[in-house]
Amino acid sequence: MHAVGRAASAAHPLSLAELNARAELLARHDNSYLVPVTVFEDFAARLTDPRRPAGVGGPFRALSIDGLRRFRYHSVYYDTPGLRTFHDHRQGRRLRFRVRERVYEDSGERQFEIKLKSGRGETVKYRQRMAGSDHPLDGPRREFLADVLRRSYGIEAPHGLVPALVTDYRRVTFVADGQRVTCDAGLVVREPATGREAFADGGLVMVETKTKGHLTEADRMLNRYGLRPADFTKYSAGTAALRPELGANLWVRAVRAVFPRG
Repeated sequence: MHAVGRAASAAHPLSLAELNARAELLARHDNSYLVPVTVFEDFAARLTDPRRPAGVGGPFRALSIDGLRRFRYHSVYYDTPGLRTFHDHRQGRRLRFRVRERVYEDSGERQFEIKLKSGRGETVKYRQRMAGSDHPLDGPRREFLADVLRRSYGIEAPHGLVPALVTDYRRVTFVADGQRVTCDAGLVVREPATGREAFADGGLVMVETKTKGHLTEADRMLNRYGLRPADFTKYSAGTAALRPELGANLWVRAVRAVFPRG
């Protein structure tokens, strides 16, 4: 977390309004990387170097809101009692989705979010802002979920959703035109039903590149460090770490790397 904070402090700032104008990216291609801290520090310094020419995707600037550049994220993921979402992702099903409430703890903003895959492999996010009295499983949110799944996939929304996993972490976001790079550290996952917890390896930064295209300059930089995209999402890996009897399949290396103590 210290490395992520230092990298954000060293970069030129960018406002939330500028981020939304330059790289909101509610529909985008994602790549996730598990980056050792020593590599991350060099990568972030190169990415945000003010001498970096614009033609090669930079310099990237750090999101800054009210003077803060490192933000606390709290998410609750919802799934069926049989973990339909988890198994759909584990099996690589085409019509898969995730449902969550995301809380931006520094501002108190709450969003109900649905993430799914388009036919072109894009991650598409639908979101609805929540007021203080709203609940992720109330009528308006269920209607929103049903409408999104019906229009996007032609399927009905699952019944009986329950809180399945809670995640907490710190995030720094770097932005250039049409590109975002999110850098997460200090991940803790918890299963609400049992209270079991797992803590991510403090020597890794979870980096995700997001763009309308496929490979960004950030991807190419990470590739030059010998890093390749990891098959990793916080919900899937966190659930697999807390419940190893479910099986991790293609995620097994990522799960062991991120949660070495299980």
